[in-house]
Amino acid sequence: MLLAIDVGNTNIVLGVFQGDRLVHSWRLATLRERTADELGILVDHLFMHEGLEHGAVRGIVMASVVPPLTGTMVEMARRYFDRTPVVVEPGVHTGMPVLYENPAEVGADRIVNSIAAYERYGRAAERPLIVVDFGTATTFDAISRAGEYLGGAICPGIQISADALFQRAARLPRVDVRKPERLVGRTTVKSMQAGLFYGYVGLVEGIVERMSRELGGALCIATGGLAETIAGETPLITSVEPDLTLYGLRLVWERNQ
Repeated sequence: MLLAIDVGNTNIVLGVFQGDRLVHSWRLATLRERTADELGILVDHLFMHEGLEHGAVRGIVMASVVPPLTGTMVEMARRYFDRTPVVVEPGVHTGMPVLYENPAEVGADRIVNSIAAYERYGRAAERPLIVVDFGTATTFDAISRAGEYLGGAICPGIQISADALFQRAARLPRVDVRKPERLVGRTTVKSMQAGLFYGYVGLVEGIVERMSRELGGALCIATGGLAETIAGETPLITSVEPDLTLYGLRLVWERNQ
């Protein structure tokens, strides 16, 4: 079995692969002050609940965009699994050329998402791809028809936008981000929800349409928390892949064996 770990700003996602099949996955809150032992105990309980043995894990691969937790997770892997993980970082073989001006600046999650999307969709279709990841930030990544990472765009995530509205406008309340019943809100809360939700749909459509035009026509793949919800509001998103990052990590692991 392979343990894949995606350390994001909001969540830590763990997945266990049996061959190329994702058999279990879990989501933990990202707390930067957690120790290796705390994380190890949490993973112990998750494995115990599913009847999994630590000894069955033959490899660990990890992507992290939270530097304070990267070393902590590596220590956890060594202490609780007796394995040194493959960490997606500059110098690790990914099999995807990165055409960023400074490749070291690209987040590991963006690279592994792009790898998985290209292998699942781009290679067979022989078309450019756009990968939209609805995370703490929303990222738009462009992949050429030849499988090269070209670059992309980064926007504040929808929850960041909602929090900023609450913090900067004295009379506006904090609201849950959800699809409202109608666009024309008849209360302050419903008006805010309408603006946040449909404003974000418009942002996604605008960027995807312009990026696709720049690429000469691209398929759009979405992942992350709001992917399903936003995809239902726009025909520009071709497919939704909730576990795209984990599948990309598995591919990186294979390419480094």
